[in-house]
Amino acid sequence: MNIAQFLDQPAIGFFVGGSFSPCRHALTEDLISPYTKEKWKSYIPANEQDVKHAITTAKKAFPMWKNTPAPERGRLLRKIGDLLLENSSTFANLMAHEMGKPITQGKGEVSYTAGYFHWFASEAERIYGMTIPSQFPAKELTIQYEPVGICAAITPWNFPIAMAGRKIAAALAAGCTIINKPSRESPISMLLFAYLCQAANLPEGVVNIIPGPEEIIGKVLLASSDIRKLSFTGSTETGKYLYRKSADTLKKLTMELGGHAPLLVFDDANIDIAVAGTIASKFRNNGQTCVCPNRIFVQKSIYNAFLDKFAEETAKLKVGDPLDPQSDLSPILHPTAESKVKKHIADAQEKGAEIILQGSFPYEPCILSQVTSDMLIYKEETFGPVAAVIPFSTEREGVEMANDTPFGLASYFFSQDLSRCKRVASALQYGIVGVNDPLPSTYQASFGGIKSSGFGREGGPTAIKEYLVEKYISTSINAGN
Repeated sequence: MNIAQFLDQPAIGFFVGGSFSPCRHALTEDLISPYTKEKWKSYIPANEQDVKHAITTAKKAFPMWKNTPAPERGRLLRKIGDLLLENSSTFANLMAHEMGKPITQGKGEVSYTAGYFHWFASEAERIYGMTIPSQFPAKELTIQYEPVGICAAITPWNFPIAMAGRKIAAALAAGCTIINKPSRESPISMLLFAYLCQAANLPEGVVNIIPGPEEIIGKVLLASSDIRKLSFTGSTETGKYLYRKSADTLKKLTMELGGHAPLLVFDDANIDIAVAGTIASKFRNNGQTCVCPNRIFVQKSIYNAFLDKFAEETAKLKVGDPLDPQSDLSPILHPTAESKVKKHIADAQEKGAEIILQGSFPYEPCILSQVTSDMLIYKEETFGPVAAVIPFSTEREGVEMANDTPFGLASYFFSQDLSRCKRVASALQYGIVGVNDPLPSTYQASFGGIKSSGFGREGGPTAIKEYLVEKYISTSINAGN
């Protein structure tokens, strides 16, 4: 069947062993589009036995995929990346309906995801070992890297294909098979991704997509000793739970958890550039990303000028139909995010914050000034389109305020002083630092945090090691003589 026929099915099955499960109407789960407020699609959630079958299938496929030559693995990865780009508009339309993402940003997500498949297509051929000179003339010491085994990826709703895609691409390049549990709120994008894997002739069992109840699927994946690697993107609270539950089977872990990103604007910055960059970073996906700047620190001498310009330019953003290419923001917020936006704004107002810009609804951009460290918005990630603008006096104070959080995912600052750029980039306690760059994330570089934002990296030249294990081989050359 073609893509249109695939998406028009009464219910789309989960994907295990290279095929989609047959329709079980009594067990289908309906999806209500937050965009239309109507039933949009239905899918078949995986149950406990389905998850166990997925593990068995991935285990069976692993030896074959592990021994598939790296250039062939790369060819298939590149084909998947090409198919993603060919179907960019379809994916963007799905995401607009699934979670209200503006269609232009949806196309950007597809391009971003395809980049990971193209990148790791080449990285598959760069898994180098090494030979170590031995103290013994008759010994050869070598280190080689091998795929860790069957992997599981648990991914969120806000970037449904990007968060899963960058895990899957790295795992496949390394020679691992993988099971992805996408969010129940946005599973259709990943089921379409599975369709593309099938179209690319990816061997059966290498990629398996099993949406469904978190408590059932997670329990089986965590308990299985066959799952040797778990990669998770989501909240710190859930990440800690998965960390604890993975201990019994000693899984290798990657945890990409919550953020509370600061953005600093120093007095030598170009204000126009800083404002444009702040808007691009803060309001992307309606502020529902783990790398959006929550706390915007501005040096006092330019505070008022920045605040005025920031409010003026933010007011120009268009909130509208997510299917309209001209829309900057969508009139849709995740229910949890909407609740937190309201809570943070109310708390800030009660404690003396001033609202500089606010629309009539929680999904519209809001700018707060006079924000202090006792306010929730200063201490917690909002995950919505609310910007807290806070003054600071000196470079040292600004950096200390930026680092005053248990989180350490992304940070940003604007300055035209090269020496300051070097100092501040070094001093910020974050896994990612954008220096005059509000959008640093790319498949060519590592993505990940420190402290309560997790550990492990995705993307770039080091990420493939997250899916590899090291083997040391000592060979006695004179053996048997």
